[in-house]
Amino acid sequence: MRIGFIGAGNMASALARGLLASRRGRPREVWASDADRRQLRRWKRLYGVEAAADNASLVRGSVVVVLAVKPQVMHAVLAEIRPAVSGRQLFVSVAAGVTTARLEGGLGPVARVVRAMPNTPALVGAGMTVVVRGKRATLADERLAATLFDGVGDVLHVRDESLMDAVTGLSGSGPAFVYRFAQALIAGAVEEGLSVAHARRLAYQTMRGAALMLQETRRSPEELCAMVTSPGGTTLAGLRALDEGGFAPTVAAAVVAATRRSRELARG
Repeated sequence: MRIGFIGAGNMASALARGLLASRRGRPREVWASDADRRQLRRWKRLYGVEAAADNASLVRGSVVVVLAVKPQVMHAVLAEIRPAVSGRQLFVSVAAGVTTARLEGGLGPVARVVRAMPNTPALVGAGMTVVVRGKRATLADERLAATLFDGVGDVLHVRDESLMDAVTGLSGSGPAFVYRFAQALIAGAVEEGLSVAHARRLAYQTMRGAALMLQETRRSPEELCAMVTSPGGTTLAGLRALDEGGFAPTVAAAVVAATRRSRELARG
């Protein structure tokens, strides 16, 4: 089974690396096309994979085609490769806001499509990806698509594509919200005398440990928050400051705003 990547940017690179590292694919089974030939030379050097002459030839020679281009150029890419679509290929798109209906419309009446929403922690093997299949894709297609993302983190399957906008608002955009929180933690610690290096080390490990507590204990955020909050203690004082600053509703509003923007992108 040959897997072709149209677009060889950061997300495609993470997926290719995960495929090869998990032995779900071998270098001779993976190839790529990209307008930037330097990226293709980099793939050859790092992963030992070949470059396709163009997008259409990649489609004709692949069983799975990963569409890893920006949403703004997707229309042009679909028009370019449509004559090469035969029905034997499974198309997997990682373009934010591009619906399966748009993909199917651009690729033609026989195209099988699965839409995926990964996030950037896939670059370090800790991503979160949500997949949904189009109207012509099968359950086997959906499972096959999921194997592309198993090597770079966790995978969640959904049936209702309208949920993908909320997915984009939470896990797609969420890492940036976490980074902004880390930035604020560091700033507060530096204001109180810690060096930037020490503040970063403390903040990053604190966030990592807190995330593991949420995942490993299976307790709710409210329960874990109560565990670390003593009456009249330091944590309570800090939580009160967060509440007074509107922390919780502000974060929720960020997810809502990102979700709405995803809907706008989906409408073109």
